[in-house]
Amino acid sequence: MWVALVVLIVMSLAGLAMMRQMGTGISVAGNVAFKQNATSTADVGTEAARAWFVAQPTVVLESDSVAQGYYATWSGTWGSTVDPTQFNWATGAATATVGAGAADTAMGNTSQYIIQRLCRDPGSVQAPTQTCSDLEDDTSRGKGSFDYTSSPLPPSFKPYFRVTTRVVGPRNTVSFTQVILN
Repeated sequence: MWVALVVLIVMSLAGLAMMRQMGTGISVAGNVAFKQNATSTADVGTEAARAWFVAQPTVVLESDSVAQGYYATWSGTWGSTVDPTQFNWATGAATATVGAGAADTAMGNTSQYIIQRLCRDPGSVQAPTQTCSDLEDDTSRGKGSFDYTSSPLPPSFKPYFRVTTRVVGPRNTVSFTQVILN
């Protein structure tokens, strides 16, 4: 009788351990799903940022526009780089709006972004003292045909932009993505 009682207690403890293990696995799987959903929603912020800076004339992109989450330099007011976990997202970022009934809104995700022009100083990218990261020269791509009899056009430089997107979702899910655009 004592042996049967000990075996019953051991089996009960093993069953409880298995139930606890399954609950932890389900919880981890749920958290991974929320994180993946938040990361996929980051596209909304990246696309909103791209649409904003593509629509702006060059002169607007030469100075900060904090209300739109745009910074004309890579350093801004936070130092030499942006650490997305330390950045003040409440005051320095733009919030991406999504269409009514979109899946990310239904899931409770909020997408915010900042755009940094990858230049050291505000102002024109063609200023003599300006330093920009990886400037793209439109004339170096070999577009069209070359006419060596006429004088060449002056190069048109386009700086690169870093878009950092932060998505906050349910269960305190936070996801960051960064994209370099031109």
